[in-house]
Amino acid sequence: MFAIERGETEREAATLNERARAIASALERRGNATAAYLRAGAAMFAAVDRVDESLFDRFVSELQLDVGYRGTEGIGWAQSLRLFELDQFRGGADEEAAGAVRIWPAPTGVTGRVVPVTFLRPGTERNQRVIGYDMYSDPVRREAMEQAEKSAQPTASGKVVLAYRGEDAPGFIVYMPVFRGEGVGRRVRGFIYSPFSAAEFLNSALELANAGERGVRLYDGEASPDRLLAQIEPVSGSGVVVQERITIANRPMVVEVESVGSYSLSPLSMLTLLFGLLVASLLLVVARLVTQQAREDQLKLEWLEEQDSIRNSLTRELNHRVKNTLANVLSIVALTRRRSETLDEFADGLDGRIRAISATHDLLTQSEWGTTPVRAVVAAELAPHVSDSGQDFVIAGPAVELAPNDALTLGLAIHELATNASKYGALSVPDGRVSVTWELEGKDIVRMEWIETGGPRLAGRPQGRGFGLDLIEKIVAHELNEKVELDFPPEGVRCTLRIPVRRPSEFAIRAARRRGVVES
Repeated sequence: MFAIERGETEREAATLNERARAIASALERRGNATAAYLRAGAAMFAAVDRVDESLFDRFVSELQLDVGYRGTEGIGWAQSLRLFELDQFRGGADEEAAGAVRIWPAPTGVTGRVVPVTFLRPGTERNQRVIGYDMYSDPVRREAMEQAEKSAQPTASGKVVLAYRGEDAPGFIVYMPVFRGEGVGRRVRGFIYSPFSAAEFLNSALELANAGERGVRLYDGEASPDRLLAQIEPVSGSGVVVQERITIANRPMVVEVESVGSYSLSPLSMLTLLFGLLVASLLLVVARLVTQQAREDQLKLEWLEEQDSIRNSLTRELNHRVKNTLANVLSIVALTRRRSETLDEFADGLDGRIRAISATHDLLTQSEWGTTPVRAVVAAELAPHVSDSGQDFVIAGPAVELAPNDALTLGLAIHELATNASKYGALSVPDGRVSVTWELEGKDIVRMEWIETGGPRLAGRPQGRGFGLDLIEKIVAHELNEKVELDFPPEGVRCTLRIPVRRPSEFAIRAARRRGVVES
């Protein structure tokens, strides 16, 4: 009986640890998904002159968020204003809404800055009540916004009470700054943000990692009663808890899981005790049951250890990918430095190429490093060069998906062509146009053509060789294992790329799970 109860305790402890890790992972995934949406919005709004309601609504609709906004109350935009800009802001609001926006609480001038809620979607009656609320007037929200401005990353606030929820609904807010200008003169235009009701955020994560009848609590920073954000009480508390530290949008939090208390022996222990007292002759049978139970417990413990090994393998794979990316960056830095004559030229070239890698990496991350559509890669690299009219580019071709390395290489090539066109080619004049089309040659080759028209007339192939020309004709050709055709007719640059269509190798653990070897 003692062995059985000890086995039950060890099994529950192992299961409790596993559930705590799973819930922590689910919470971080929910937070990271929202952070990715906010980064996308910040990149989009930084590229326009003005964030109006139609642009914001289009951005939210294109996100195609799932039901419940992934545990958030929605996505909003808050414009950052100085006191002398308040009248202009109210006037702008009058042009777009039926009535002026009332900023509350009334600005006092103590902070010298006002960040009122400008838009918040979905446009429910509850969300509309918060329009005009000056989030900068609250010290907790203000601290989060200032940290986000310093780091230029999504940043979660501490424990707050949402302005329209009431005193019994704590939560937090994730802010992502949107900047105007570059360098020393850069200034925050506003913040794209997501408010979280902590209880709904916790419940949405538990949809991905079920806690059963166990208790779950979410704390801000440290596990103390005054920092409790949300909790789900166990059916009966045992006092046995496991804590996991997590990070939500650069904010440390703690998730605590409590096991279900039991004030009686397990059924098997009761059976062992009863028959042990009544029939000593069943001792051998009872010993066999105990041994079998211990064996099952050991198998489950070994399974949990195997899961830890899988996580370690994933960590090593991540480290490998990071090292490869850093090696690519170092190569780009070295080549850019050798072919740059000034510090500004070096900085601009390096910034653009690293952003090209980053944009394609975001696409690969969204697909979990699976295949990535050609159209998505082209659109991501051309996005910074598209004018308000959107008539600068023609993008057309069938739906084709590329393996991760090929997608990264194509992203660099499109970036170099677009950068050259914006400096010297078709995109440097108002009437210039660029056509990017592709088609399948057979089943395993994509033939893509870049054609510039309407730009300055060319006098033939450039005499000097820059890093962009080397990258396209040598590095891209080498990585794709296909010849790159780069021509310079008078009417504009023409480039033909051939990209192999290769499926990425399937991760071994996923393949085994599909075959039923590993149980989810």
